[in-house]
Amino acid sequence: MQQANDFLLESRDLYARVQHLDDRELQLPTDFKSWTIETIVRHLHFWNGMALYALEDGARFKAEIAPVLAGMGEGKGLPEIELEGVPATGSQLVADWRELFEVVAQAYQNADPSQRCTWAGPSMSARSCITARQMETWAHGQEVYDLQGVDRENTDRIRNIVILGVNTFGWTFQVRGEEAPTPQPFVELRAPSGEIWTFGEPQTDNVIRGSAEGFAQVVTQTRNVEDTDIEFLGNNAERWMRNAQCFYGGPTAPPGPGTRLKRPKQN
Repeated sequence: MQQANDFLLESRDLYARVQHLDDRELQLPTDFKSWTIETIVRHLHFWNGMALYALEDGARFKAEIAPVLAGMGEGKGLPEIELEGVPATGSQLVADWRELFEVVAQAYQNADPSQRCTWAGPSMSARSCITARQMETWAHGQEVYDLQGVDRENTDRIRNIVILGVNTFGWTFQVRGEEAPTPQPFVELRAPSGEIWTFGEPQTDNVIRGSAEGFAQVVTQTRNVEDTDIEFLGNNAERWMRNAQCFYGGPTAPPGPGTRLKRPKQN
């Protein structure tokens, strides 16, 4: 399954950025809810483990997700819940994360892409589940790149995240209790390779254009659309890009303009 290999490469790229960080550096806060790099690694590690249970043992997944949902119901934040489940810190946490993402990638590479995987919300296909893991790794990785003042060199594997963003057009509105407008905008994006990717029926007055990276940043809410090269025309396109949300959970507002940007490069 190509998506599983893409998840693996995404994880390895982020690992390369954090593997040599010391405990002080791992505690540096990012611009995402002031989560530290360590918090981000733990978050990815925790949910990678859940994805493995979802694929291989649905009953175990349900048992492991129960205290997570209960904790959230009691007002606990995800970092607190995830620390209870993954108490490792520092370089040990980074090593554990790497070991597990290699295992998860292998398991999904060997899986039937159409296999149903239990999840906190509706079940997903194995292909969708591992794509979601790539998406989250890429999105949270942006926080690390931004903190370190580094421009990420994307590859065309970002297409998986773009497709997830296109496919969750309706979800952006549903999660806000709104009916998705029709028609869905035509999307035309420039891939890192220079190839042009298009999605939907061509339209002249309901369209979104720009780079695949910019679109992925908008739908994962790592950037406000005003801080990307994305251009939109038409009310439906604007409503989507102002609120796009490709991930599961309650309605989440995108970052404000100028609030999530690359910092000056660290020495």
